[in-house]
Amino acid sequence: MYYIMMFIAAVFVNNIVLAQFLGICPFFGVSKKIDTAIGMGAAVTFVLTLATIVTYLIQVYVLSPFGLGFLQTLTFILVIAALVQMVEIILKKTSPALYQALGVFLPLITTNCAILGVAILVIQKDYNLIESVVFAFSTAIGFSLALILFAGIREQLSLNNIPKGLQGFPIALITAGLLAMAFMGFAGIV
Repeated sequence: MYYIMMFIAAVFVNNIVLAQFLGICPFFGVSKKIDTAIGMGAAVTFVLTLATIVTYLIQVYVLSPFGLGFLQTLTFILVIAALVQMVEIILKKTSPALYQALGVFLPLITTNCAILGVAILVIQKDYNLIESVVFAFSTAIGFSLALILFAGIREQLSLNNIPKGLQGFPIALITAGLLAMAFMGFAGIV
């Protein structure tokens, strides 16, 4: 039951984008089309979960035992960058269409503060490996859900007549704010 509550809390209540405001760059950058949002969500889910596992193991078995905690952020950034390069190479070979669709946004995963934030949060919350994996996967699902919902809303908004002063980024910010308020309604669940 604990892991189910952790999943619900990470996806809905403490959504990494809508409640904690981490990962905003790809949230606004890749959310113009649902197809691209789904691909980005899948890539972020894979990288976030794998990065959390690797960074947790590095923290527990290398940094903490040898008193190298001050290298945590630098080490985590390097691990995340290496994993993103690996995902980029795999996508280029296995799914060229998705690789082309993501285009310049794929390197955004490297600088996606949600990935680094989750890697650091699992250490700060003193989670064990299983809790870390559940939290990371749940957070990635929450990120993907918010991204796909936002992309769907933006696609619908592009079909509507929006006043000139609100077109583009202003209406996207207003929509993101309304979506964040909608997710706040889940706060009573957990």
